[in-house]
Amino acid sequence: MEGDIVEAAKLIGAGLAAIGVTGGGIGIGSVVGGAVQAMGRNPDAAPLIQTNMIIGIAFAEAVAIYALAVAFIILFAS
Repeated sequence: MEGDIVEAAKLIGAGLAAIGVTGGGIGIGSVVGGAVQAMGRNPDAAPLIQTNMIIGIAFAEAVAIYALAVAFIILFAS
């Protein structure tokens, strides 16, 4: 009985930690959408906008990877 409660708590905690992965997807969509609009308005600045977009995507993806790592640590740590 006690082991089942601990296992359920681990699963709930991992699920809550995995919610952070959706933030990465939302952030990437927002960054790319803003960059496409900016490039459409000012095509001459496209290389600078694209560089900043890639950096923004990397930061958003890093947060998602950290959330996924925490979820796996919760699941598989003793």
